[in-house]
Amino acid sequence: MMSPTSAPTASLREIGSAAWHKSTFSGASNGCVEHAKLTGDRRAVRDTKHREFGAIVFDSPSWDAFISSVNSGVLPL
Repeated sequence: MMSPTSAPTASLREIGSAAWHKSTFSGASNGCVEHAKLTGDRRAVRDTKHREFGAIVFDSPSWDAFISSVNSGVLPL
């Protein structure tokens, strides 16, 4: 298990200047989620409706595991 101090991070400047993309699973009645590719092979995810809350940053292996879990139904949308 990853300790909180080893989790990937991103600066507010990097989060603010990232090229964000709305998830194809987000709809008008569902929660809206955006993701962005960051430098250093990291990904970020944020709530479109509450951007002020910041973003969750993933390293590449964690991002791949997250996407795999969503696609397999382990983490339902």
